[in-house]
Amino acid sequence: MTDLSAAPGCLQQCYDAIESVCARLDGTQWRTQSLCPDWTARDVVAHLGMMERVMTGWLPDSAAELAPVERIAPYQQEVAALDDNAFAALITDIFTARRADLTALSPADLTRPSWTPVGQKTYGQFLEIRVFDFWVHERDITTPLHWPADDGGPRAEIALGQVENSIGYIVGKKVGLPDGASIVFHLTGPIAKDIAVVVDGRARQVDRVDHPTVELTTDSVTFVQLAAGRIDPQRQIDEGKVLLAGDRDLANQAAHNLRFTI
Repeated sequence: MTDLSAAPGCLQQCYDAIESVCARLDGTQWRTQSLCPDWTARDVVAHLGMMERVMTGWLPDSAAELAPVERIAPYQQEVAALDDNAFAALITDIFTARRADLTALSPADLTRPSWTPVGQKTYGQFLEIRVFDFWVHERDITTPLHWPADDGGPRAEIALGQVENSIGYIVGKKVGLPDGASIVFHLTGPIAKDIAVVVDGRARQVDRVDHPTVELTTDSVTFVQLAAGRIDPQRQIDEGKVLLAGDRDLANQAAHNLRFTI
């Protein structure tokens, strides 16, 4: 279990980051193709904003209570007719209301059983998923525009944590590393760490592996974007952003199959 107390503050920082992006976008850039194939930059912001609008004023009473996500489509239809300035102003209003919600949360609120898009968890863990979503989507906009982003710190750690929490599933089911094999992901920064996984009947994370079958070296941003299916693995290999070592076939298989979400 992570320290859920960090999630509300990190989500508020995510709002700050998206508001900053919105302030920089001009009329053409709002319609820039994002890393999401079917979405422009504005579509990405609308996706983030309308989910936060749905969550405004909502706290789960039980894990069986869904967030009112059925409202997202009507909300998106409402904002479609707004010009870019009015749209950005509405996003700021939504985030302002959500900041008030988050500031008012108690420690007990963060441990409430909650529905999330990936099953029953706590409300605090739901907020961590929101941080992940914001962090990835911010880069869906900034990466095509070649804009810098703050790629380190607590928000990045939460985003990476969502991938690391699923690393057994990724290696066992998506990569399909065979029984008896092992892999170490060497992340060079901004979050520098090793993530080690062994397969002994099932894939599971371990503290370390001294002689792994496969090693992948990359930066933490590229790693998360690959896990989110946002960037082309072969291009990262060709450009030297992902380095492969050990069993070459398995390493190549791993690099091309890290995607566990969309």
